[in-house]
Amino acid sequence: MSATAVTELQGTYEADPVHSVFGFAVVHNGISTYRGTLDDVSATLRAEGDELGLEGSAKVESISIRQPAMFRAHVLGEEFFHAAEHPEVRFTSKSIEFGEGETVTVEGELEVAGRTRDATATGIYRAPIEGPDGNERVAFELETTFDRRDFGFDWQMQLPSGGNVLDWDVTLNVHLELVKAGQEDA
Repeated sequence: MSATAVTELQGTYEADPVHSVFGFAVVHNGISTYRGTLDDVSATLRAEGDELGLEGSAKVESISIRQPAMFRAHVLGEEFFHAAEHPEVRFTSKSIEFGEGETVTVEGELEVAGRTRDATATGIYRAPIEGPDGNERVAFELETTFDRRDFGFDWQMQLPSGGNVLDWDVTLNVHLELVKAGQEDA
């Protein structure tokens, strides 16, 4: 699919903000998974010849978490995102490799809270289609896991029975539906 995928993609594609989201998940209390989203997302896929590049960002203030305002302030504060100084999470690809079927691997750099680390995301790619609005669209569903301490998220609390309140590993899920530039968004 690699050669086919590259030849199918030509031009610039922009994220459809209604159908794109960055999600995160972290094990909480050692027994359940806490989930949230960053909803204000932008992304651009550029395809020129055999060259592909994907970059995206999400505004940290757009975090959607089901908790009281005090918890939201804590997550946006210095022990986590430090949103006042680092208002966005960003990703820039270095390579995009298409595998069997719809599989894809995207390697690049992830920037969170002012720290940049290498990241590899895997998932699926859906080739260009014409949507019901007549616009050409492609999609990526990607996932990566990282140690949150790599980005300075060192806050932790111990459970009375032992163990951590929050796991160190965080899974980031990115769902992008991209519309070929120069076409109307639906």
